[in-house]
Amino acid sequence: MSAVIRLAVDCMGGDHGPSATLPACRAFLAAHPNAELILVGHPDALAPASGWERCRIVAASEVVEMHDAIEVALRRKKDSSLRVAVNQVKTGADGIAAAHACVSAGNTGALMAVSRYVLKTLEGIDRPAIATVLPNEHDGGTTVLDLGANVDCSAAHLLQFAVMGSALVAAVEGKANPSVGLLNIGEEAIKGSETIKQAGELLRAAAAAGMLNFHGNVEGNDIFKGTTDIVVCDGFVGNVALKTSEGLASMLSTFVKQEFTRNIFTKLAAVVALPVLRHLQKRVDHRRYNGAALLGLRGLVFKSHGSADAFAFEHALNRAYDAASNGLLDRVHDRILESLAAMPAPTAAAAVAGDPTAPDFVRTA
Repeated sequence: MSAVIRLAVDCMGGDHGPSATLPACRAFLAAHPNAELILVGHPDALAPASGWERCRIVAASEVVEMHDAIEVALRRKKDSSLRVAVNQVKTGADGIAAAHACVSAGNTGALMAVSRYVLKTLEGIDRPAIATVLPNEHDGGTTVLDLGANVDCSAAHLLQFAVMGSALVAAVEGKANPSVGLLNIGEEAIKGSETIKQAGELLRAAAAAGMLNFHGNVEGNDIFKGTTDIVVCDGFVGNVALKTSEGLASMLSTFVKQEFTRNIFTKLAAVVALPVLRHLQKRVDHRRYNGAALLGLRGLVFKSHGSADAFAFEHALNRAYDAASNGLLDRVHDRILESLAAMPAPTAAAAVAGDPTAPDFVRTA
C-alpha cells in the first residue's frame, strides 16, 4: 500500500497501559512503513515515544478506568485518552478525519458509549456490535457478534447484527454470500427464548428476501467447527463464549507445558512433537485474534482485550490497519445500507408485534 494509513491509539487504556501499548506501537511502525500513529495519553507517560518518526502525541489529561461507569466516561471525563482517541476518527467540517481508525484496550462499555456518542451510528442501525474472528477446525475463522456491547438484544437487533456481520465478512474475506447461524441451545426452530425464536423468524424472512444467507440455528460448538461463516448472538452470550475460548486455549498451553516437563520420557516426547505443538499453540493463541471491530458506527473503532500484552495489542493495530487500508468502512456501510434499505430497524421491531405497515417479507415471517 502506498497511501498513508493513520491510526489513533488510546495508549492509556487496558490493564497495562503504556507498558504494553508503546512497545506494540513501535513494533507496528517498524512493520508498516506507510503507517502513522497518533498516540493519545498523558504526555509524561508517552515521553519514551517523543522522538519516534511517523508518530505524534496528542495530550489527554484523564483516563477512563476499567471499573468506571459509562456515565463517568461520557459526562465527567471528557478529556480522557479514550474519548480524545475516538475524536480523531470523527469527520471534521472539511469532510476529513485526523485518523482512519482508532484502537483502544479500554473499558468496553465506555468505548462503545463514547464511540456511539461521538461518531453516531449508521442510518438503519440501532446499536453497534462488537465482532471478531475465532479459530475453527478448517484452519480459518468464524466471525462472531455481538461479543459484549449489547447485553440485552431484541430480535430486530440480532437481525441487524447478521446483516453487519455479513457485510464485514463479504468485505474482508471476499465472500459474496457468507452463511449466518443464530446461536441457540439447539438446532430446532422451536427451541430458545422468545427473542431467539422471533429473531429466527426475521432471519428466515430476510433470507427469503435475498438479504442474507441464513443457515439456521447453531450451537456453541459450531463456532469452532466452522459450520457457518458468521454466528450471531447477544453480547452476554457472546462475551461468555469468547472468554471461555480464551480460557481453554490458556489451559491447553499450560497443560502441554506441564506434561512435557514431567520426566525424562515426556521431555523426549516433547522434542519429537515440538513442531506440532508449536503449530497448535499458534492456532489457539487468542492473542493472535485480538482486535474486534465495532460495527455500525460512522467511523472505524477497534477494541483490544483489556488484558492484552504488547504482542496482542500489536495484532489489534494490525487489524485496524488492514480494515482502513482496504476501505472497510465504506464497503461495510454500503452493504449495510443496501441490505437494510427495505427494512429500517424500527419497522422490523414493530413487525414482530404484527405491524401491518411493515414490509411484506418481514410481516409474513
